[in-house]
Amino acid sequence: MNKPLAMFTVSALALSLAAPINAANTDTIKRDTLKDLQRTYADASFESFDDFLQQVQDKTDNDTLKSAIDRYRQDETLEGNDFINVYRLLGLYTRLHYGDEVVDLLSDMVAVKTGKQGDTPQHENPGIAEFGELVRSKAEDFGLEFNNVDNRIFEVTLPGSTDEAFGILTHSDTVPANPQDWVLDDGTQLDPFTTTIKDGNIYGRGTEDDKASIAASLYAMKAIEENDVPLKRSIRLMIETTEETGGEGFEYYKQQTDLPAYNIVLDSGYPAVTAEKGFGTIDTYFPMTEANGDGPVITKITGGLATNQIPSNSIATIESDDPKMLSQTLQAQGQAYAEDNGGDFEVTTEVMDDTVTLTVKGQSAHSSRPQSGVNPVPRMAGMLVNSDVDFQQNQYTRAIHYIDDNYGLDFKGEKLGVGYDHDFMGPLTLTPTYLEEQEGKLRVAVNVRAPKGERSVEELAQSINDKLATYAQQNDLDMNVDIEISDWMLRDPQGEWLKTLLNIFGDTTGQKAEPIASAGSTTAKLLPNAINFGPSMPGEEYTGHTANEFKKMDNLMLDIQMFTEMLARIGNQETLD
Repeated sequence: MNKPLAMFTVSALALSLAAPINAANTDTIKRDTLKDLQRTYADASFESFDDFLQQVQDKTDNDTLKSAIDRYRQDETLEGNDFINVYRLLGLYTRLHYGDEVVDLLSDMVAVKTGKQGDTPQHENPGIAEFGELVRSKAEDFGLEFNNVDNRIFEVTLPGSTDEAFGILTHSDTVPANPQDWVLDDGTQLDPFTTTIKDGNIYGRGTEDDKASIAASLYAMKAIEENDVPLKRSIRLMIETTEETGGEGFEYYKQQTDLPAYNIVLDSGYPAVTAEKGFGTIDTYFPMTEANGDGPVITKITGGLATNQIPSNSIATIESDDPKMLSQTLQAQGQAYAEDNGGDFEVTTEVMDDTVTLTVKGQSAHSSRPQSGVNPVPRMAGMLVNSDVDFQQNQYTRAIHYIDDNYGLDFKGEKLGVGYDHDFMGPLTLTPTYLEEQEGKLRVAVNVRAPKGERSVEELAQSINDKLATYAQQNDLDMNVDIEISDWMLRDPQGEWLKTLLNIFGDTTGQKAEPIASAGSTTAKLLPNAINFGPSMPGEEYTGHTANEFKKMDNLMLDIQMFTEMLARIGNQETLD
């Protein structure tokens, strides 16, 4: 789900087939042929995959395709190029035949609110239960097996002819959405829980992360089941419900069942993600105190709606005896601060009674990719700290100094003195994202993405803790720090199932197909032999966790096509290791 940070070179990797062929063989259908077929049959109708194959066979002058279709329709064992070509056509068939229905199902899924609801556990969240019922209904309609593991995991299974299974993992929960922030540049107001299709994009919370992957996977399984495509291995689709809030649901699930030996996760990026940074949070707590001194009082500062989300706006509420003068001062100084610090964010003020509302407008992003957004939280802190206004001291003034002194506008940990970089996984990032008053304290959360380094994540956490303890002592601050960082994942890019994924992506899109690293943290870390395959396209904007989240329609159609080929090929190839 994140932009590639580095790449391995895998030009020597061979294609994965039921029987090996030369990787340079050109007798498999690739992007240009697939596009021609897509255009040819865009408005055609077919009752089944067999009907589609018959139409292709009747019209094509490609003898290789004709031969492959003959063998498949005569129930012969497919090998080599025939194996690839038939299942590649199956992917195209699913896209053409079910594309519109996938979009409709995605709309139904977006309408179900699956974000965390206060302190309610996700397995008790009515939205999660409703989503499970939607999946159950579709699975049963499609002839697939459904199992609800106590609202932690929704399983959908398509049995194969052996006891072996491979897993497909994605998640149904989403980060929160503030409807006020969902406004397009042309002024169009969006509803995050109603899909809007505009300029080739499908807008809605969860469209990119991860409900489109669920809808596409279900229809890929449907196409295989209803067309009696043979499978050696069972396909087990696992839909997690707590991925955005710590993964407790998957931990519960691991205690209830045996996991497949090989797994594909649909929660990151193409071509295939074999490395992920560790994920964590630096939580710093400041006791709530009465303001003391003279001058205006900061009574509230907002950040994002979740720790793993860079917000669009940060808003400070400030009480003053002369709000009009304060507003003019902060407006002027805020504009100057913005111009001196990149000019890519906006500072505005508004007066109501004795209160000034100060807004710093940035650009929302996924917290794993701070470079793709403009974080208003540290910019709010820096602007207030560097203003000429003498605020009364309270938990908010301590928090803004803490943010500006230790993180500032740098998001690579350099200001704190812990920065480092991995040649494949990229840099450490530390991003202040979230402020919340809770139980008599102000919580300031900093999102952490940690690549492999010379130190373990435990040693990194200890170093951060020591530096912040020194900072608190030097500034005579009463503050408590709690740091949790999960370990990074860096896997050897080998295995037949990886070679298959790279082949599918490269041949279908015409883009370079090499393993990549991601700053995102997914449940792949918790699965054996897990690789992420999509859904984010290389070099394109990733919109998950942002206001105005969208999935490109063209990319959704490619997902349907590639997921179907993936399930059919990995379900039937001789070996995965």
